[in-house]
Amino acid sequence: MRRRPVLPTHQDDMEKAGGKQPPSRLCFLASLCAMFWVLIFYFHFFVIASEPDAYTAQPAAAGARIAHVDLPLPEPERVSNPVVPLVSPALVSEPPPAISTLSKGEEEEPGAVARQEAPKEYAFQRALKTAENKSDPCGGRYIYVHELPPRFNDDMLRECERLSVWTNMCKFMSNDGLGPPLGNEEGVFSDTGWYATNQFTVDVIFRNRMKQYECLTKDSSIAAAVFVPFYAGFDVARYLWGYNISMRDAASLDLVDWLRKRPAWDVMGGRDHFLVGGRIAWDFRRLTDAESDWGNKLLFMPAAKNMSMLVVESSPWNANDFAIPYPTYFHPAKDADVLHWQDRMRSMERPWLFSFAGAPRPGDPMSIRGQLIDQCRTSSVCKLLECDLGESKCHSPSAIMKMFQSSLFCLQPQGDSYTRRSAFDSMLAGCIPVFFHPGSAYVQYTWHLPKNYTRYSVFIPEDGVRKGNFSIEERLKSIHPDMVKKMRENVINLIPRVIYADPRSKLETLKDAFDVSVEAIINKVTQLRRDIIEDREDKDFVEENSWKYDLLEEGQRTIGPHEWDPFFSKPKDKGGDSTISSIEIAKNSWKNEQRGQN
Repeated sequence: MRRRPVLPTHQDDMEKAGGKQPPSRLCFLASLCAMFWVLIFYFHFFVIASEPDAYTAQPAAAGARIAHVDLPLPEPERVSNPVVPLVSPALVSEPPPAISTLSKGEEEEPGAVARQEAPKEYAFQRALKTAENKSDPCGGRYIYVHELPPRFNDDMLRECERLSVWTNMCKFMSNDGLGPPLGNEEGVFSDTGWYATNQFTVDVIFRNRMKQYECLTKDSSIAAAVFVPFYAGFDVARYLWGYNISMRDAASLDLVDWLRKRPAWDVMGGRDHFLVGGRIAWDFRRLTDAESDWGNKLLFMPAAKNMSMLVVESSPWNANDFAIPYPTYFHPAKDADVLHWQDRMRSMERPWLFSFAGAPRPGDPMSIRGQLIDQCRTSSVCKLLECDLGESKCHSPSAIMKMFQSSLFCLQPQGDSYTRRSAFDSMLAGCIPVFFHPGSAYVQYTWHLPKNYTRYSVFIPEDGVRKGNFSIEERLKSIHPDMVKKMRENVINLIPRVIYADPRSKLETLKDAFDVSVEAIINKVTQLRRDIIEDREDKDFVEENSWKYDLLEEGQRTIGPHEWDPFFSKPKDKGGDSTISSIEIAKNSWKNEQRGQN
């Protein structure tokens, strides 16, 4: 019987293979994979490692990441370690941590990050930045003017008859403070621009000139300086005689209180503010609160000491007042008026070697006026105008100017105080001034006159004259004619800087005393602001040496011994060797005003 064959089963196959899976396609793929990885490892460890530039690609890649987040790439030749780790862009975009300010032993709070201290911001920086705008002709030159209540200015002019005990000041308030026009019957003046100007009216003249300033602004935040139109000189004048100190100080205290409430004051605490007082500084520096003491205390008030005050005579020992010229009789309306007058002064015949206009001061044993008068009387080359002989010609502007125009040199000793208006009248006439004390001009008008005083003047120390062993005539004759000509030309060139133009107009190319003063104030405030930002304010400033600082050239900051130290050795004392105090000087100045003298 034939038997039917039986088909093999899966179990039979497994048994034939000893229980193992027979070779399949998976085994083949696994073999290929193994071969691939063997080749990769071989290539990496034996081929790439043998090449010298194996790692140069890695820094390039890292550099590309850094460049992507706008950080600077390191220069290859300066990299000491060629391996640059990859940096996460998210981390690079954050600011680097600041150096910790913790000292040893102090623990930093967990998670705290030390940060660099941010630079200080100041409210006045916006004003400084205006100067960077080259398309703005007023950049860095803006002036903000406080709109004061009228009691601080206009109301005083409405009561002008009360501004002086002996003089009716109302006539001098005409023509914006220039006074009535002067006639020119003798041909001494030019045809226009001459007025009978009172020497103490610079308050109103300056304010009216400010109204014509081309860079006024209503935005105090961009102002290079802030003007306070307070008539300080008129205020002190009306209460000096017969009033107690409360009345004398009332307006000044009121003004300071008003200013401190204004936003513009907060910018610098008043250090960018300035005002004008057309009197000598001693009228605003009452030392005590005794009723018998002189003047008011405006310049000693803490808030006011931050401001700059422009006066016709400053204190050599204080830092917050600055001297500006006394007003003369000439107030031109246009440049041509000034240029014509300068040409005329160049061509004047000057028959007199020197001249003097003034009166002796018998009550002042230190005054040299008596000696000057005596020397002039005995000289054949000196012209004298004595001011104490009844109806003196010293009261006549034309007589004074005519004498100055005919003289090569004009003697300018101290007045009742250090300075006198006559010095500016003589320079206006092209006459070379002769000073006998550095406080009469050299440490006063440093904004308006050259610091090298030998260029425009002659200095003769008053001690020699006082002792009677010095000849003024011989000293002036010893100056070579070529030098005299050069000095006179320098004086004539200074004329625009020492006169005040007509407030109702404006000079186009020339700078007058107003322009020079405003520019100096702006420079002062701007420099102060920069010093504050750069933290370089002079911490060693000695206020009693203020006169020395005023003589420093631009960029200088250090003072030392000076040849004029003996003249200013005793603060608040006239010349350092006088027994007459500054208070007595101020009183004598008012007595002189009563006599109507220069």
